[in-house]
Amino acid sequence: MEISISGGIVRRVRGGQDAPMTGLAIQARTIAGFLPLVCARMGAKVVHNVDANYTGIRFDTKVGPVVLEMPVGDQPYRLVHEFIEPDEKGRTEVEMRRFPQIYKPNGIALMTAEFLQTRGFLK
Repeated sequence: MEISISGGIVRRVRGGQDAPMTGLAIQARTIAGFLPLVCARMGAKVVHNVDANYTGIRFDTKVGPVVLEMPVGDQPYRLVHEFIEPDEKGRTEVEMRRFPQIYKPNGIALMTAEFLQTRGFLK
C-alpha cells in the first residue's frame, strides 16, 4: 500500500493512477518488494511525504512509526524513528541507522528488517 502526505492530509495512493513515478518512488517500491514477511505483517507502506520532503518505507512498529528514508543524491539511506509527540528535548524523530548506497535493494531490505527485529521494534 502507498500513502501520500501533503499539507497534513494523508491520502491513499492508488496503484497505477495516482502513484508517483519518480526515481525515489520506484526505489522504495523495489526495496519494499524484498522485505521479509515479518515487515509486511507490521504494515510496511511506501510513503511520499511532501511536508517532510522524503519518500520512504514506513513500518508501524509496537513503539511507534519507523521510516526508511530513500537517499537524495549521494546521501545514505536513513532509518528514522518518528515520535507522535515531541520528547522532553523537543525532538520529533531520532535517526537510528544509516546504510550507504553501495548495497542492492535486497540487501537494504534485509538489513532494515534485521535491525528492526534485533532491536525489538517488530513483534
